[in-house]
Amino acid sequence: MESRLPKRTRTYKTHSLDSTAWDGFEPRAGDVIITTALKAGTTWMQTIVGNLIFQDQKMPGPLWQLTPWLDSKGGDPLEDKLNLLEMQSHRRFLKTHLPLDAMPYFPVVKYIFVGRDGRDVFMSLWNHYRHLEPDVIDWFNSYPERADDPFPVCPDDIHEFFQMWMTKSWFTWEYDGYPFWSLFYHLKSWWGYRHLPNILFVHFNDLLADLGGQMRRIAKYLEIEIDEAVWPALVDKATFKTMKANAESVVFGGGNFLTGGAQRFLHKGTNGRWKGVLTEDELNQYDKVATERLSPDSKRWLEFGASAWID
Repeated sequence: MESRLPKRTRTYKTHSLDSTAWDGFEPRAGDVIITTALKAGTTWMQTIVGNLIFQDQKMPGPLWQLTPWLDSKGGDPLEDKLNLLEMQSHRRFLKTHLPLDAMPYFPVVKYIFVGRDGRDVFMSLWNHYRHLEPDVIDWFNSYPERADDPFPVCPDDIHEFFQMWMTKSWFTWEYDGYPFWSLFYHLKSWWGYRHLPNILFVHFNDLLADLGGQMRRIAKYLEIEIDEAVWPALVDKATFKTMKANAESVVFGGGNFLTGGAQRFLHKGTNGRWKGVLTEDELNQYDKVATERLSPDSKRWLEFGASAWID
């Protein structure tokens, strides 16, 4: 059985990721680690988990400070993040953007993987990338561990960015995702271990379709007993409308890395914005790449969510 457990075989050190940050992490039974490639619902899931843990009590600080992004080079120094986690007495919850083969696997931890159709990820990433503050890009390029090429300024043309994202990578073992990292590789690394009892897959589509139902599913997985008296308030706090109204306390760093801040980060919260934007050739290209990178069942799940799940 040990041989069937995930193994750490990759190191990610680039402009914004450092997978070695996990070397100093000491897990506790029941810790929750939320993982997405990027722009797939990370902050949404942090909000959901935080509200399930605190059950309508006031959180002891901004969400983004309570639930650190350990492998990020941004924000507080790593030592401060680890000290914060060590001092926390409540049930801890963290986020990561790493593939499973780039971080240690902890049997005592509960993992939540959040997926989203890659075309929707792309549209959200376009909004994010094109509004990065110039000093953030300068900061990305100040690290000696970055790739040989400097982190590029976002093209003005969305179609030029699409080609970058579809055809280039920072890493020799990935083939797309530039100038960030691969959505497809990330999914593939986790998909093969979805049978493990401490890994839960949740899809952005399903959260949109039935937020309350998905929150109950997540609560059951986390073995959290729901207080029905406060349940409607918990669901409301996890809606996009409420999150956007409290964006500065929800978004990493208060959103100070984007022009437009936290309101820009929580942009639309919808799917399908790629329709009428990406060309037929680009959509065909996306489908070809997804087919090459993913198994048929994981590709269908990434696009549709629970309705496409195949065990």
